[in-house]
Amino acid sequence: MIAAEVVEHAGNGGFARYAWIVALLPFVSTVLTLFFGRRTPGKGAVYGITAIGVGLVLSLLVLWNFVQDGPTVHDAVDWFSIGSLRMQVGQYVDGLTAVMLIVVTVVSLCVHVYSLGYMHGDERYTWFFVVLSLFTGAMANVVIAENLFQLLVGWEVMGICSYLLIGHWWEEHANSSAAIKAFLVTRTGDIPFTFGIFALVVATGATTSSIPAITEAAERGELSIVWATAAALLLFGGAIGKSAQFPLHVWLPDAMAGPTPVSALIHAATMVAAGVFMIGRMFQVFLHADPIVLTIVSVVAGITMLIAALLAMIQGDIKRVLAYSTVSQLAYMVAGLSLGEAGYTAGLFHLFTHAFFKALLFLGAGSVIHAVHTNEMTEMGGLRRPMPRTFWTFLIGSAALSGIPPLSGFWSKDEIISTAFHEHSYILWAVAAFTAILTAFYMTRAVLLTFFGEYRGHGHPHESPAVITGPLIVLAALSCVVGFLNATAFNIYEFSEWVHIGEGEHPPFNYGFAALSIVGAVLGIAAGYRVYSRYREPEPLRALGPLYVVLENKYYLDEIGWRGIVRPVRDQVSAATYWTNQHVLDAAVNATAWVTRKVAGVANLFDRRVIDGAVNAAAGTAGFTGGLLRYLQSGNVQRYAAFLFAGIVLLAIVFTRV
Repeated sequence: MIAAEVVEHAGNGGFARYAWIVALLPFVSTVLTLFFGRRTPGKGAVYGITAIGVGLVLSLLVLWNFVQDGPTVHDAVDWFSIGSLRMQVGQYVDGLTAVMLIVVTVVSLCVHVYSLGYMHGDERYTWFFVVLSLFTGAMANVVIAENLFQLLVGWEVMGICSYLLIGHWWEEHANSSAAIKAFLVTRTGDIPFTFGIFALVVATGATTSSIPAITEAAERGELSIVWATAAALLLFGGAIGKSAQFPLHVWLPDAMAGPTPVSALIHAATMVAAGVFMIGRMFQVFLHADPIVLTIVSVVAGITMLIAALLAMIQGDIKRVLAYSTVSQLAYMVAGLSLGEAGYTAGLFHLFTHAFFKALLFLGAGSVIHAVHTNEMTEMGGLRRPMPRTFWTFLIGSAALSGIPPLSGFWSKDEIISTAFHEHSYILWAVAAFTAILTAFYMTRAVLLTFFGEYRGHGHPHESPAVITGPLIVLAALSCVVGFLNATAFNIYEFSEWVHIGEGEHPPFNYGFAALSIVGAVLGIAAGYRVYSRYREPEPLRALGPLYVVLENKYYLDEIGWRGIVRPVRDQVSAATYWTNQHVLDAAVNATAWVTRKVAGVANLFDRRVIDGAVNAAAGTAGFTGGLLRYLQSGNVQRYAAFLFAGIVLLAIVFTRV
């Protein structure tokens, strides 16, 4: 049954009522770029940039609605029904939606503009912008989705887009392999995620998949503890894949094979942010499940943030340093959410701030790569002089990631660490604090190897054009100021008031923990400077001996996965397929051939003995009668007279007898 009526609506909502347009515009630009891009001046990039630009303006208006305590908007339209389950399409716009729309549109707009210069001359330039717009639209759909199935559609479209963008330069085997790996690993997480959606639908009596309806039911205790626990664990499986948590984090570093603008978009505002956002969106389900769920989430986050930070320390590829950093910082966000209602705001605030400085760092790395034509930091050095804008903006991003005040990363990371201590999660607190020191260390290493010392590469590097450095300056400025949105020491609007749920109070700013965080960051920077202030070859960290070997082999996780999972499954599946082919399919084909031959033999005998016999007999009869008639029709008049006389005699005898 199809309906086209609005079935739910809550509140006037102001500009928030039009948030769905933010998600629609990138899809429109995708179609326009696909069909008209090559015939448009600039090869179609203008469609995506215009759509995201308009979406950003509208997103700011949506956010302003919540700054002024505007109501949550919930609109849905019936699509069709399956029994008692109403399938709908709609939007659910609250403070979390508003904040995430800002993240998606700001970062995506910067990436679109940046790509004008970075992808200039690429043979699939128009196609790149087609998929880039589709990627942005899919994430925006996830953010505004009213129900879980609508969210799942955006979730899966992002997976397809990541495959296409990571493998954009598919002619090189490493790129196509990385795209396939990303697609398969994230699909592994999508399997439990999909079952988690089904579990929540069943838990509601198969009547709805509406996100607000399900979260409200969980909050009221209407979901059984068994269903809530099962659903939360299954949903977290999806977050592990999408947000690259242990053990499914292995796809994200390899995703660096894609163009740098893609890396920035994936790591800052779309793909990996989706998993953390989903946990935040469905937080009441996690909160009202068995406490073991949040414990498991906490353990996974702690393991991920530490192992990824250690791996970032030894990478030679500047983008891989940032990739492992992303894995580690995503774990901080998940760790914050694992602390319950007290850590909800902290985890999501770090998602917000991280988007800006991580996009800045990736685009800054792309500016460097664009100038020196290599990803390896051992072939860089001394770039602060020829590339001053790239240097200063990259330095700001590094400082924000390292937790240096008053930059944005300090406020969000410090809040997660202090909340872990206040919630008596001391192991997580210790791991997070130590990881913060490692973060400052590996970012100091990256800055020193890239921008200080003597240039060790080839050619003559120069500053990137304004179309590349312009987005860097914008993101650097945002990295300096967005942290103050949640700095309670300053009497301004608080981020927590926009996205917080429940009745819990936002903890006050703690100067003691802030001081400890600063000391930790300074220690990491000092250690990095001590080791890398003068470039050395070979890598100084090789002094770690066996630990360095383990890190160099990425804890052997890829090899374990290959030998323990991929190859056995592949080989067994191949063997089973071969046996099936030989003994089932080939046997069926051979049996069919045997039957066909037998039938053909019988048919041949019937054809020769019966069909051909009848034909030949008919031919013989025709020949005999034809010969007889030919004898009779000889043209001899005397013979005709004799036949006539004989016939008359014969008739006379017959009639006289009768």
